[in-house]
Amino acid sequence: MPAETAVLKAVGASGERRYSQTSGAMVSQALSRVNDSDLIRAAQRGDRAAFESLVRQYDQAVLRLALHLTGSEPDARDVYQEAFLKAYRHIGNFRFECSFYTWIYRIVTNLCLDHLRKRQTRKEDSATVMDSSGQEVDLLDRVSDDRSGANPERDLMARELGDKISAALLKLTPRERMVFELKHYQGLRLRTIGEMLNTTEETAKNTLFRATQKLRSALAPMRRA
Repeated sequence: MPAETAVLKAVGASGERRYSQTSGAMVSQALSRVNDSDLIRAAQRGDRAAFESLVRQYDQAVLRLALHLTGSEPDARDVYQEAFLKAYRHIGNFRFECSFYTWIYRIVTNLCLDHLRKRQTRKEDSATVMDSSGQEVDLLDRVSDDRSGANPERDLMARELGDKISAALLKLTPRERMVFELKHYQGLRLRTIGEMLNTTEETAKNTLFRATQKLRSALAPMRRA
C-alpha cells in the first residue's frame, strides 16, 4: 500500500530526528499544538500531509512514552512506528470524543501492554534504570534518570537501587506496571490513564494501589537498611 509505506517512511524519519531528545523528560501535559481538529478532518479526507503534521506534533511525546513504558529502545521504536501506522489506518474512525493526544496515547499504551506481556516470561528485561537522588526519600515517590557523575560510590549505590527497583517492577502484572509508570513517571492523571486503558478512573486507582503495595513490600528490606 503506497500511502501507508509513505507514512511509515515519514514516521521513521521523524523518529530519527527526535530520538536523542527522549531521555529524562516528563509527558505531564500536551505542548502547544496547531489546531488538531482541522488536521484530523483533513487527514480523514485523505490529506496525507495533514496526518504527517500530526505525527510531527506528537512524535516526540509518543516515542518518549514508548521508551519509558517498555524500557527498551528496540521495543520503543517498534511501538512508535506501529502506533502511528495504526493511527493512520484508523483515523477515519476518530469521532472527536476525546483529544487526539488521549487517542494516540491509548494506542501506544495498548501496544506497550502487548510488548510487556510477550516479554513477561523472559529471565532478563531491559527496563529503564531509575535512580534515587537523595537520602531517606520515599523510593516510590522520587525516582530520577539524572546521574551527577561526581560521586562514584553514590553512583554505584544508585545503580544498585535502580536494578532492585527494576526487578521489583517485573513482579507486577503488565497492567499494574503500566498504570504505575504512567502515574509516577509520566505524571498523568488517573482519569486520563483510565481513558487510555479503556477502563474507569476508579479501576485505575485500584490498580495503582495494588502496584504500590507490591513495590513497597518488595523494597521494604532496602528501606530498613
